[in-house]
Amino acid sequence: MSETPNPYPQGQIMAGKRGVVMGVANKNSIAWAIAQQLAAQGAELAFTYIEAMEKRVRPLAEELGVTQLIPADVTSDESMEAAFATLKDEWGSLDFLVHAIAFSDKEELKGSFVENTSRANFARSMDVSAYSFVDACRRAAPMMSEGGSLVTLTYLGSERVIPSYNVMGVAKAALEASTRYIARDLGPQGIRVNAISAGAVRTLSLGGISGGRSLLSEAKAWAPLRRDTEVEGVAGAALYLLSDLGRSCTGEVLHVDAGFHIVGMPDEDAIKASREG
Repeated sequence: MSETPNPYPQGQIMAGKRGVVMGVANKNSIAWAIAQQLAAQGAELAFTYIEAMEKRVRPLAEELGVTQLIPADVTSDESMEAAFATLKDEWGSLDFLVHAIAFSDKEELKGSFVENTSRANFARSMDVSAYSFVDACRRAAPMMSEGGSLVTLTYLGSERVIPSYNVMGVAKAALEASTRYIARDLGPQGIRVNAISAGAVRTLSLGGISGGRSLLSEAKAWAPLRRDTEVEGVAGAALYLLSDLGRSCTGEVLHVDAGFHIVGMPDEDAIKASREG
């Protein structure tokens, strides 16, 4: 029996490059898959974390040999200032940054967007899910004197109405618009800025959405490839955008969802498979 191929084969595409990954939560998180891919390709990594997640993140950092494990609360200017000061003191320069951070009160990701969205949660969702990328880019850019790459994660709910995604869809739309404006501002410095719109993947974030698990079966049935979005595929897209392979790409939202985003209406076989599944 042949062994399952290593989804992250060793290479040297990122050799000599240093970068920070913000948002690793556990072994199911997209940020973790991206970190694994980058490490396998020779990158030196730093992780940021919030205090509540330290016990989960530290073992993962140790698994990849990450020595820079830095606390960072994206809602606090003081915390972000300290985190990037630490990076500057330790490394001096930065080649890339991965932003995989989002938040909303899951109780407001149900039913009517109009009726269930409070002012406080709207503001917090925008702050954590969209503004935090703007803030991180602003702080990272001065450390990228030789150019660099910044990548964030988004979702199709920014473009289309997804049941129970509600305010997160609005926040992701703001995140994507921010990506384009940041790309315009930082382009002259040789810094590329892109977003990956990943399909439904089994993560903590998906579990926090009412009916989120059903998105998996629906997406698989509708997608042209007739399979789930593979986290390794998302990680591969990130490698492309963060490495010199993506040197001419900026301001893009790259869909990695087995083609789900191109379908306006599924064919009869897909509808039948969805109902039977």
